[in-house]
Amino acid sequence: MGKGGNVQPMAPAVGAISESTRSTLIDERKSKMAAGSQFHWASGEAIQEPHVQRRNAIVAAHPEVKRLFGPDHFTKYTVAFAMALQILSLHLLQGAPWYTWLFCCYTLSGTINHGLTLAMHEASHGLTAKGVTANRIIGIFANLSMGIPASASFKRYHMEHHRFQGEDTMDVDIPCEFEGWFFKNTARKILWCFLQPLFYSLRPLIVNPKEPSKWEFINYGATITFNSIIYYFFGLGGVAYLVCGTLLGMGVHPVAGHFISEHYVMHDGQETYSYYGPLNWFTFHVGYHNEHHDFPFVTGKNLRKVRAMAPEFYDDIPHYHSWFKVIYDYIMDDKISPYSRMKRVTLENEEIERIRARGGLVK
Repeated sequence: MGKGGNVQPMAPAVGAISESTRSTLIDERKSKMAAGSQFHWASGEAIQEPHVQRRNAIVAAHPEVKRLFGPDHFTKYTVAFAMALQILSLHLLQGAPWYTWLFCCYTLSGTINHGLTLAMHEASHGLTAKGVTANRIIGIFANLSMGIPASASFKRYHMEHHRFQGEDTMDVDIPCEFEGWFFKNTARKILWCFLQPLFYSLRPLIVNPKEPSKWEFINYGATITFNSIIYYFFGLGGVAYLVCGTLLGMGVHPVAGHFISEHYVMHDGQETYSYYGPLNWFTFHVGYHNEHHDFPFVTGKNLRKVRAMAPEFYDDIPHYHSWFKVIYDYIMDDKISPYSRMKRVTLENEEIERIRARGGLVK
């Protein structure tokens, strides 16, 4: 983890609810959790997540950053190329020995499918085309070779992760109490990394369930149709190559290091971290994660330009240069576990219920 330069501290934003109400809500929600919860609970100035404050400061200091706003229309061609490469690899691996199949499943299919999950991420932010519908379609198309329908549901939960970062019961990116309690030593954290795709997909259904929308049913139908075509031409092994590639690529895999690097508290007082290494080229530059949360309407390829425009806001923030080392440190360091996440309370219970009653921020 590296750092340099100086950053001026920014004044905290005014909270949406009073401190006394917030304290009461924290007590209420903590009482529902197992005794001795070790999550990092935000208080004082940290109660408001840092990204809106830094965004406003950067726009004031560097108004030219606004030129970077908007979609990258080349993304859809990158997605099409990745999909074609997956299908070509399926064709070339027909009749290959199991060890060659497994090696390619981890290295090639795992990397490509993980990259496509981040194309879905770009689409969820409306950064692959103009118009909501076009982005939904591109997101579902990017989802096809993963073998598991995810794009439409991901958008609904991911928008809430940005809007309510760290919010107890709302941000399902945060591990649940069971994960923190059980996966607390080296051996269990290795297992947690392997099972990360399972927790990533099932945790939202437990913590913050939502009724499926029409786009989710479209996503299901498109994925089932694509899997059926793959099965017709390449058999069960072809479907397994895609699905297992997704699961392996989201587990103990170098590019999966971003799941841990993005928001696990490795440095006291900091909850979002950037990665400035070469794997950004395979992941739509998702490693620029402070930049992404500061400017979620800037496409991945332009996030490095945000940092270049405003280095005084980023160079002093601890950051990473190796996702593999992030995984290693997470597994080996006894002080780091699924509990190593920042939680906060800024919403009243009634507001949370209103958001849930209308199906979330996005349907």
